[in-house]
Amino acid sequence: MTVPDLVAALELEEIASNTYRAPNYEVGERGVVFGGQLIAQLIAVGAKADPAKMVKSAHAIFARPVMVEDDVELRVDVLQAGRTFASATASLWQQDKERARAIVLLSAEEPDLIRHASSMPDVAGPDDAPALSGNDNIRIVGGVDIEAAATIGEPSMQLWVRYPDAPDDLVIGQGLVAHTSASFLIGTAMRPHDGIGQSGAHASFSTGIIGHSISFQEPFDARDWLLLSQQSTYTGLGRAFGTGEVFRQDGQLVASYSQESMIRHFPEGVSPVGQESTVL
Repeated sequence: MTVPDLVAALELEEIASNTYRAPNYEVGERGVVFGGQLIAQLIAVGAKADPAKMVKSAHAIFARPVMVEDDVELRVDVLQAGRTFASATASLWQQDKERARAIVLLSAEEPDLIRHASSMPDVAGPDDAPALSGNDNIRIVGGVDIEAAATIGEPSMQLWVRYPDAPDDLVIGQGLVAHTSASFLIGTAMRPHDGIGQSGAHASFSTGIIGHSISFQEPFDARDWLLLSQQSTYTGLGRAFGTGEVFRQDGQLVASYSQESMIRHFPEGVSPVGQESTVL
């Protein structure tokens, strides 16, 4: 994924009242769009429910695979828009079928009555963390390798990320962070299990994001370094669950997220060979 590709997927074209069209970008997973793009687009269209307010949270369910080659249609249905809060249902369609849906909450900024936040973990900074697969804008604390099946570790990891090519646009920045927050929790869930690594996904076993939620606590500039700290708290019965937090480099918590995912054997009689869509 390049930042310009994802930004282009978030620049929605209005085609009717409360209805927008957007392209996809190639992700290399048998032509299936990654769930991180989908929640980013649902945030982008949900933000249109009330542009005067900031997206506070988005809670998405991915019901059907979305294929790269066809554009998606995004619809927003405003439930309420008041002085302080607004809420809407955002839905994503392709080939006349609804593929994903999110509840999006928006909020106006208000002064503090009370304040506290989680503390940023004491980890090596971005200058001391190795880049991920040559991508200098994603750096993995401790060089954790979630791809290797033989690598065993605790079901947690931290990474630094920045988007230097991003525009100065909070909604786009929220979409970029949502995309990255969805990217590593499945691999994190595999870390304690010998012989299971993300390199086997879609080949030796079936994986996929079922649902993803993210809440934004504070504004941030996506062009600056952000730390994602995450952990998988459960795997079993073909499912996994994980949570994470996002911090500015000054230590301020800016977002929190959670994910429901699928990690299972392929259904009996189904082979991944030649498949062009994820087997759900």
